[in-house]
Amino acid sequence: MLDQPKPPERETGAQHHHHHHVVGIDALLPDEIASKVQHGGAEKARMAVTPLLTLAVLAGAFIGFGALFAMGVTVGTDAAGVPAGFSALVGGIAFSLALVLVIIGGAELFTSNNLMVIALVSGRIRSWELVRAWVVIYIGNLLGAIATAAISVAAAISRAHDSAIGAKATAVAARMAELDGTETFFAGMLGNVLVCLAVWISYSGRTTTDRILAVTFPITAFYALGLEHVIATMFYFPLAYFHALAEGATAGPLAFTGTGADVLDLPDFLAHLGAVTAGNVVGGGVLVGTVYWFIYLRRDGLRR
Repeated sequence: MLDQPKPPERETGAQHHHHHHVVGIDALLPDEIASKVQHGGAEKARMAVTPLLTLAVLAGAFIGFGALFAMGVTVGTDAAGVPAGFSALVGGIAFSLALVLVIIGGAELFTSNNLMVIALVSGRIRSWELVRAWVVIYIGNLLGAIATAAISVAAAISRAHDSAIGAKATAVAARMAELDGTETFFAGMLGNVLVCLAVWISYSGRTTTDRILAVTFPITAFYALGLEHVIATMFYFPLAYFHALAEGATAGPLAFTGTGADVLDLPDFLAHLGAVTAGNVVGGGVLVGTVYWFIYLRRDGLRR
């Protein structure tokens, strides 16, 4: 009885869509991840603006949560004589919260969406569709990050521990403003290689636990190494600015004096944003997306 062949099952739409190894609990293999990212990128490029923008606002907020958590658990570590590397490790594990929320919650992050380049080079989407999706997501991430920064200051989070979190945000923004464009570009490039690898390997997971574990190490490394991520920039600068306002600083449009910074102004913010964005796109889109396309999908057309 047992070894009778089973009747062929009818393919459901979902099974037909991912035609390899849908059943089974094994992790997806890299070539399967590449196909999954390619399909996902094509679908995302055609998503209506309103849901795409809303999911992007959420992702901007989630990065803010990760940054706040990381700052919250590492404030006072310098004064307590905790080794900087250990403090960075703890902060990195905490910051992983951001990508866990983005990936498990299904929000849309500009940096991880640099992987949509795979759908472009595969000929699944046109360049204008890619640019449209990126612009919508970028604007949504910026809105979400700024709103979260404002709400955090309104909730007095930046003034906790004798304003240590506000001071730390200001110090981070000042450090970002002092980097020259080339350093910022390369720090952004490496930063998004790690962020996109985190997202990439999270696709291999079958369960929520798999995916959380997959993102934690690359994101911890990204944070501990002090690399750059444009959505984090979108959060730290406004947080420092709103904190300065709350502390009664005289502040013009994103120009303020604060702890550890002489003056931070809008041109600093925009210059840093531009350099990090360029680096992030090259790191995620070229060094991760295009490289994996080249390895796994380039010959797809020939095999069919």
